[in-house]
Amino acid sequence: MPSPFRRKLLQGLTSGLAGALLAAGLWAAGVIDRWESITWDWRATIMARPSPTSDQITLILLDQNSLDWGQKENGLSWPWPREVYVAIIEFCRRHGARSLAIDVLFTEPSAYGVSDDTAMATAVADYGRIAGAAALSHESGSQTAWPSGVREPIFPVILSHDVIRNPPDFPRAAFPIPELAGAMAVLCNTHMNPDSDGIYRKAAIAALFDDRLMPSLGLGAYLAAYPSTHVGVNPGKLSIGDRIIPLSTDGDAILRFSGPAGTYRNFSAAAVIQSELRLRAGEHPTIDAPEAFRDKFVFFGFTAPGLFDLRPTPVDGVTPGVEIQAAILDNLLSGNFMRPCPTAGWITAGLGLTIATGIAGSIFSSALSYVMVSIIFLAMPVIMALGGYAGGWSLPLVTPEIAIASTLSLVFIINYATEGRQKRFIQGAFKQYLSPAVIDQLILHPERLRLGGERRVLSIFFSDLEGFTTISERLDPEALTSLLNEYLSAMTDIIHEEAGTVDKFEGDAIIAFWNAPLAVSDHPLRVVRAALRCQEQLAVLNPQFEKRAGRELRMRIGIHTGSAVVGNMGSASRFDYTMLGDSVNLAARLEGANKAFGTYVMISEATCQGIDTAFPVREIARLAVVGRREPIIVYEPMLPNIYQRLKPMLEIFDQGLRLFYAGRFPDAEKEFATIADQDPPAQRYLAKCRHYMASPPESWDGVWMLTSK
Repeated sequence: MPSPFRRKLLQGLTSGLAGALLAAGLWAAGVIDRWESITWDWRATIMARPSPTSDQITLILLDQNSLDWGQKENGLSWPWPREVYVAIIEFCRRHGARSLAIDVLFTEPSAYGVSDDTAMATAVADYGRIAGAAALSHESGSQTAWPSGVREPIFPVILSHDVIRNPPDFPRAAFPIPELAGAMAVLCNTHMNPDSDGIYRKAAIAALFDDRLMPSLGLGAYLAAYPSTHVGVNPGKLSIGDRIIPLSTDGDAILRFSGPAGTYRNFSAAAVIQSELRLRAGEHPTIDAPEAFRDKFVFFGFTAPGLFDLRPTPVDGVTPGVEIQAAILDNLLSGNFMRPCPTAGWITAGLGLTIATGIAGSIFSSALSYVMVSIIFLAMPVIMALGGYAGGWSLPLVTPEIAIASTLSLVFIINYATEGRQKRFIQGAFKQYLSPAVIDQLILHPERLRLGGERRVLSIFFSDLEGFTTISERLDPEALTSLLNEYLSAMTDIIHEEAGTVDKFEGDAIIAFWNAPLAVSDHPLRVVRAALRCQEQLAVLNPQFEKRAGRELRMRIGIHTGSAVVGNMGSASRFDYTMLGDSVNLAARLEGANKAFGTYVMISEATCQGIDTAFPVREIARLAVVGRREPIIVYEPMLPNIYQRLKPMLEIFDQGLRLFYAGRFPDAEKEFATIADQDPPAQRYLAKCRHYMASPPESWDGVWMLTSK
């Protein structure tokens, strides 16, 4: 194994171990627990979906409308008489609900008398499949022992030793009044503890009171429907018939929520009560949906804000407590409880991933490779966490992300201190006169630091400011330099954004080219777009330039696409990345040719063919420039909106141009005269036509001959 490779391998291994150690220390100290919880809520929210068994659950909700209805229609103040609950119980019984779980504490006798309590107890006993609520507590509650006459929980006491090492143990409890407690099929614990940040992500499936384990209300709803269900115990899990609930060591189950509040089908308590009363009277019920209750697990609970049973969950900031209990049953029915990943397992996987990150980052040390390695490895914990959630596993996300980010940072520092020296030398030596793209190429390929060139097809850009000599005479050197730097910076930014290379600045002139050193397939389009963008940006800057220089800046641009030699040229000790050739000279001539026609962007036919229909153009002339025998056709490109606005005028110009080419100068003169006051090129042609009308040429080929640069 080569020595450099062994060195990179060792650097990567060391970086990975250091990053893992840092993340493990933060995790052990509990510093990142809060962030882990936030990412858990994110996963729970984006992956919340109704389960296949969600439609087996129906909610009856005592909402604010129900309270208002009770007060307005029946004069019922809170708390309601127990007789109202009898109507709800009988409605569920009438429609064949599998069981009814009532998330209400009836710890005090009814204010409406003993008969009110007796009526409800009778209805509960007759139904026989009702799960009632009790509140276990450390501080409040009158009961310190299991009350006589109340059914014992079906959980074996051994559960607290074999499954739950430290079950929640409560010394006090608030039970329903004896009449109701004795009639319930199963009494359930409704006490729930949120996580340290106040969010309810887990639920205690069973809690200990007086050496008895009471089920949660969500589990109690199932046991009320199937009282003979076998309850089995195994380390780390609880079996309810053939269903398994994975548990943590403290007896909690991690819930998978099917969605925000309102996910389960629900009805207001007022509508249910009205429907039952109408059915008793032989009338049509308010709720005509028996399928919503038949063979369904029904939960009754509060959603009215004043009844204080609204809690934050990962999927909703305000979730009724009864919906959390319904989620427990939903998870039981669908087998969707989340399983905690063994700590040793995810630590081992995280360590391996972190070390792999360090090795990959050290071996693939170029800028692009480092970015790709960073993206891939930083994305992996996210992918694993989402995949784990989909598969029912609770995996940490922030801890491995910190480990990987720390490792990548260490790798970057090490690479910067070693391989970065050569890169910094190249950047420091050439940043003053090479474009950023060229510098990047030299960093990737230092062997290109030699004299020599290659022939390539380039799109070449020459620009110059009109009347800049006059402007420079008006300004002091400092003001002139500031103005020029601001102008050149704005234009250069656009050229670089369009993937061009700035060759050099000559005073106020900019020389740039496209398709070297990096290949740019659409370079004619990019150079024209850059030119039009430069003109737009100059128009934006001109109000402040005019205040400083006393006049607007106007930029003439010439563009040609053709073959040229491009490469490092100069002496052995000092050279520049530049271009040479006839195409370069032609682009420079086209910049100057704008003066003859009053235009500000002129492109050659070769460039025009390269842009196809991306930008509209108008033909300006058949032009013969100084130093070149063959004439070329030149065009003025425009932005589409400007072209559409000027289209009628441009059509007249084109008619005049065709007549000019044909040597019909009087006819052309008439056409140009109609638009000469609004179009500088037409004005120039008008003067040319009149000149030829006065002094006809000996031979005519339609070519406009330039006599100066």
